[in-house]
Amino acid sequence: MNPEAQIVVVDYGAGNVQSVVNALDALGVPALLTYDAEAIRHAKGVIVPGVGAAQDTITNLERRGLVEPILDIIARDVPYLGICMGMQALLSISDENGGQPCLDVVPGVGRRFETDLPVPHMGWNQVNRTSAGANHPIFDDIPDGADFYFVHSYYCVPNDPGVVLAETDYDGQFACVIGRGNMIATQFHPEKSGAYGLRLLANFARIVEAGGVAQSSMAAV
Repeated sequence: MNPEAQIVVVDYGAGNVQSVVNALDALGVPALLTYDAEAIRHAKGVIVPGVGAAQDTITNLERRGLVEPILDIIARDVPYLGICMGMQALLSISDENGGQPCLDVVPGVGRRFETDLPVPHMGWNQVNRTSAGANHPIFDDIPDGADFYFVHSYYCVPNDPGVVLAETDYDGQFACVIGRGNMIATQFHPEKSGAYGLRLLANFARIVEAGGVAQSSMAAV
């Protein structure tokens, strides 16, 4: 346990959690990898990574008693960064398995790609900001249209287009970054996305240190 850690990375059995911790460590950002509910509730920032299926993600969160702590920190507007399944889990439901209920933080649905292109969508692709995300501090020092690394078969369709901070084209545009208040989530994997991915994680750490998105934005002016 790192007593200096302000950021908690939620360990619910997902395969890529250690790579997120390693990326933060490379940035010199102290982080605690844990499934302890109280540590999550008292964190100044929370990262929920994930790969795989919505059903497995929600089941594992429930088994470890982590649904309520995550919903609590989001409700209190503690800075939250969801990565891949950590983004899709925020939706109301996924089309997976005929309809998998999710956390219902962001009203919307996870849809499977219907395309002649390969599924899963895997590899590098451009991240293009919307007007809502144009000046968001999560993108500080990252050029619009920068490439990030994706691995997913489902994509997020929020009911409210105003929460979409960036989009990516894969036989049509889909939401690849969403945000509301201090909640931010990316479909791509910043921990696998080279220099710009590390920059995004560093930006999240700066948001946490500042106490939120609004404070970070004011500090940058």
